Amino acid sequence: MAKASEPRTRPTDVPVPEYLASVEPADRRAEAERIVALMTAATGARPIMWGDSIIGWGETSVRYADGREVSWPALGFSPRRTQHTLYFLHGFDALGEELSRLGPHRLGRGCLYIKRFDRVDPDALAELVRAAWTSA
Repeated sequence: MAKASEPRTRPTDVPVPEYLASVEPADRRAEAERIVALMTAATGARPIMWGDSIIGWGETSVRYADGREVSWPALGFSPRRTQHTLYFLHGFDALGEELSRLGPHRLGRGCLYIKRFDRVDPDALAELVRAAWTSA
């Protein structure tokens, strides 16, 4: 268990395929597997589990307003029950063209939310991931 000063979200030894096998329902799991394959191909990096539910590619440092610095995946993905969450630490300012072609999505602070993978353009998503990866 992490100490109070350590982040709970850190690399684990849980194999990504093992985690993906636990995603329910089955259609959400199939979409998650496709997104992981897409992100792995776009980054060329091996995904690893961060904490209980985030699949991450690469590693970077994040500095909080209080000066505390923690490690975090350069790109991340979590197949939540109602929507897939992709973590882009550097935001979306330079990704407007790719986002315009993506299809139905919602943006949060550093997060891209997709309800259904089959409703987005996978080529646009791969371009988003590649662009974010090169700027990470």
